[in-house]
Amino acid sequence: SAVALLALAAALALGVALGLLPRAPVNRFCAAPNNRTGFLCDNRVTCVPASQVCDRVSNCRNGEDEQEQLCGDLPGSLPGYLVFHCSNPRSWVYADQRCNGMNDCGDCSDETGSLAACPPCGWEWWSCSPVHYEFCSCIPRRLCRDGIQHCLGWSDEFIC
Repeated sequence: SAVALLALAAALALGVALGLLPRAPVNRFCAAPNNRTGFLCDNRVTCVPASQVCDRVSNCRNGEDEQEQLCGDLPGSLPGYLVFHCSNPRSWVYADQRCNGMNDCGDCSDETGSLAACPPCGWEWWSCSPVHYEFCSCIPRRLCRDGIQHCLGWSDEFIC
């Protein structure tokens, strides 16, 4: 009976290896640099930032971040944790683009409001009403006192 169990285990392992039997789903969620949402490669070490998945550049050693089953029908083929749906139902961005200070959705829904649930501006940002569409409620502090108006009330030039 030990031989029969060994043969059964070998057959199951071969079936999984050849793709004949379904594998258990792999949890690929990870925290990429700057604590952003990421995709865990097969080596279980490399964490690819969400926005670098399905970008036609293989970041995982075996290219699993660019496979057809993952990238075939964006965003529907992506795991939910990699996607943020903008307030416009036809628009989406990668999850690591939410709360990054940039207006990736085009309507600031990835940066403001209850849908995004972003924290207040961090220390590298200045809180104001920006005049350019690329920012939503904060501008990078590096733009302060640069002689160019980035905030409606000019606070980036006189207060920041």
